[in-house]
Amino acid sequence: MLVGVEVDLATALVRLTHVVDHVFVDAGRANDLTPQQAQLLCLLTDGPIGMAELAKVLRLEKSSLSGLVDRVERRELVRRVRDESDRRACWVELTGQGTKIAVATHDEVTATLDALTADLPTVERTRLAAVLFRLASAHSGR
Repeated sequence: MLVGVEVDLATALVRLTHVVDHVFVDAGRANDLTPQQAQLLCLLTDGPIGMAELAKVLRLEKSSLSGLVDRVERRELVRRVRDESDRRACWVELTGQGTKIAVATHDEVTATLDALTADLPTVERTRLAAVLFRLASAHSGR
């Protein structure tokens, strides 16, 4: 609780969302990316992702996602790869240059977010991480 201010959980989460959005804006700007491009590249650091899954995770319509991927593809940061088992589907993967920028962006985002909680005791950081992960997992399962 803030000193002298009572904050409910939903309000705190909304404020945290704004903070995270600003972190992506700053990290993207540092790497000449829009916030959505930064989010896309950060998602791809774990490996290729199908377009349908990207649309779901980024909550974008197909046409909006296609435009986003087109723009980063023109910068040669990602490439589309046809799915061998389903010719209608394709995966998006990082290029060599895309990997460098994605890792730098992801590292900047995570370092900034880690710094926000640096003053918390380890047990609180661990508990907070577990709760936030559980919330995110429950929401993505919908």
